[in-house]
Amino acid sequence: MIDVPLDKFEELVSEALDTIPPGLAKVMDNVVVVVVDDPPEPGLLGLYTGIPLTERGDWYSGVLPDRIEIYRNPTLEICETPEEVVEEVRITVVHEIAHHFGIDDERLHELGW
Repeated sequence: MIDVPLDKFEELVSEALDTIPPGLAKVMDNVVVVVVDDPPEPGLLGLYTGIPLTERGDWYSGVLPDRIEIYRNPTLEICETPEEVVEEVRITVVHEIAHHFGIDDERLHELGW
């Protein structure tokens, strides 16, 4: 397992967020992205919890932010080089942000993610 300290891993997540096209980043709403060491269940690299933008209606107000968690330890376990960590973090961040936009896993796989 490669070792990437928490602060460096958080920087990688931040850098991945910076690659989101400005037009998309601008419409992201009420969502927080955090790094967590371990997932609630094995096999997860990231998890989106919340109400996707496509499902929000007039009733949507006063709710806690959606949450995107990026899991550090499982990501490091599957990567062998620092470059692989950077790429896996980017893929995971994009994948979870897609869920915020209402894109499900099936469609993501069709798109090559």
